[in-house]
Amino acid sequence: MSEPDLHVSTDDRPLFRTDPPPRRSVLPYLLVALLALAAGGGYYLWRMREPPTLPPAPEPAAQTAPTPKGEPRIEHPIDSAPASPPLPALADSDPALGSALAATFGKASFEQFFVPETIVRHLVATIDNLPRKQVASRLLPVKPVPGPMRTTGQDANLAIASDNAARYSPYVQLVNLVDSKKLVAVYIQYYPLFQQSYAELGYPSRYFNDRVFEVIDHLLLTPDVTGPIALTQPKVLYEFADPQLQELSAGQKILVRMGPDNEARVKVKLREIRKLLQRQ
Repeated sequence: MSEPDLHVSTDDRPLFRTDPPPRRSVLPYLLVALLALAAGGGYYLWRMREPPTLPPAPEPAAQTAPTPKGEPRIEHPIDSAPASPPLPALADSDPALGSALAATFGKASFEQFFVPETIVRHLVATIDNLPRKQVASRLLPVKPVPGPMRTTGQDANLAIASDNAARYSPYVQLVNLVDSKKLVAVYIQYYPLFQQSYAELGYPSRYFNDRVFEVIDHLLLTPDVTGPIALTQPKVLYEFADPQLQELSAGQKILVRMGPDNEARVKVKLREIRKLLQRQ
């Protein structure tokens, strides 16, 4: 069927911090694992074509240890080294970062999967929004999975078709084949731009790498669903028939939609990331 994908709406915005001291990063691995997630929501988001609603200001997060006044506590600091040559301005960073990503993923894969404009801002905004109910189509850093979600049956028997998972396979394959060490180097080099973009997104005193950790943990909580996944179509957009699945975040819904095998492979990558981070 050629119908739109599942419905999503707005959610809360958690609190994070800034001002990085040196240590290692997580985002390079996460960027790869999230390619399939960001792409998976593309068709639905294209149909919506509405900017996200700005959520209410977040409540202050509880801190496990006191920090000096005016200095936010950073839970997951990353390495910071002077870039050589110096980094371009954020607004002018697409050519340099695009070339670095093309060298890491391969030029053909970069051209096939990535949206080459406003790369830093789109990566930051998409990662930040995955735990919420909505991600704006104009913020996607990668091209959407081709075609609409594939379904089977109708009315009470409407469900996601088993061959829908094949639409995500090229993205998941890219997740598994990329050289993580090269991607780490790119991320460390360009981290100041990611942090600047996160501050401009509305978090001037919060730390983007901490947000990345929360996104990983949130995605790993996605339930493992086996068997046919029933759908309803109350209006134009599909919804999960199971109310608990319908209440999942945008990122978790995409994981469920891509099928259990693809979801498991992405989760393996995310768990690998978590292990690597725990060693730092």
